[in-house]
Amino acid sequence: MRIGITCYPTYGGSGAVATELGLELARRGHEIHFVSYASPFRLRGYAERVTFHEVTQPEYPLFEQSSPYALALAVKQHEVAMRENLDIMHVHYAIPHAATAWLAKQMLKGQQDLKIVTTLHGTDITLVGQDPSYYTLTKFSIEQSDRVTAVSAFLRDETYRAFGCAGCDVVVIPNFIAASEYHPAADASPRRSLAPSGHKVLVHVSNFRPVKRVRDVVRVFAGIRRELPATLVLVGDGPDRDAAEQETDRLKLRRDVRFFGKVDNVADILRGSDLFLLPSETESFGLAALEAMACAVPVLASAVGGLAEVVVDGETGFLTPPRDIDAMIAHGVRVLRDGALHARLRDAASRRALDFTADRVVPQYEQLYRDVLGA
Repeated sequence: MRIGITCYPTYGGSGAVATELGLELARRGHEIHFVSYASPFRLRGYAERVTFHEVTQPEYPLFEQSSPYALALAVKQHEVAMRENLDIMHVHYAIPHAATAWLAKQMLKGQQDLKIVTTLHGTDITLVGQDPSYYTLTKFSIEQSDRVTAVSAFLRDETYRAFGCAGCDVVVIPNFIAASEYHPAADASPRRSLAPSGHKVLVHVSNFRPVKRVRDVVRVFAGIRRELPATLVLVGDGPDRDAAEQETDRLKLRRDVRFFGKVDNVADILRGSDLFLLPSETESFGLAALEAMACAVPVLASAVGGLAEVVVDGETGFLTPPRDIDAMIAHGVRVLRDGALHARLRDAASRRALDFTADRVVPQYEQLYRDVLGA
């Protein structure tokens, strides 16, 4: 199959999954064409049967208060679909990608029947899509897609609740990890550069947006640090990084908190960690939690959104009520002090992650594509 993929190229779960999906599909013999304003951050170097098409947009004074990128993207999707004779345009995030794909499809009418598959990832439904400024367009884009998928049952149900989705059947296909990249450590070497000897290593990976509650990560760590020697490693960047740095200074934790910024390959950091913290306000799936589990790192997370579909409470980590810092601290101290419990959680986490490997999930997308093309 010849498949176009449009996603946000920046750090974040949707872009990571979309890129890994394209690479895995290419390994399986499909021809993949990424269409976006920049090369996705996980698209490193040359990959056979993978091509990137950059969307460029001119700058005109008249466009100062408008958003020409969406129009330029529709034109590029149309251009690539026609030139490469694409079968499917698989877009990740409803707004604006599904809307622009629909425009591209209309421009192709009478020439070819480009099928549109839309994957919903989270804030395109729970936040942006429900804003009155975008609601009608989001609903239209979903309903005009040939197939719609969601990364969790929670997100599917939220889509139905918020948009009704007349005539569409949202299929749940979960996020996935590459087992060759995310796996338990073979020895203790990954942790040696992360923290002093004798310290427990706690880690958080995100885009540092308010929904991730990174200041709460620091506060949870402060409570655990009072009970035992520990180091916190924060990976990523975003609007709340300054707030997290300020909270670190306020709690006098600078010596034990490390800000790594954006890191292309976080697997080695995860493999050197003892506990993953994710006190988010909401998560549609929780890809970072899955990546941690695959590296045999137990997860402490908020019991919100789709996280319960990934983290098994009491088996692969613990889920606590959102914003309940004290509960998260108590669980963290218990896990890190009880070696037998920690070992059980680590083993269960790595085994649970095997349910979400590319070998199990990507064939579900392939079958969905075949269904779309055969419809």
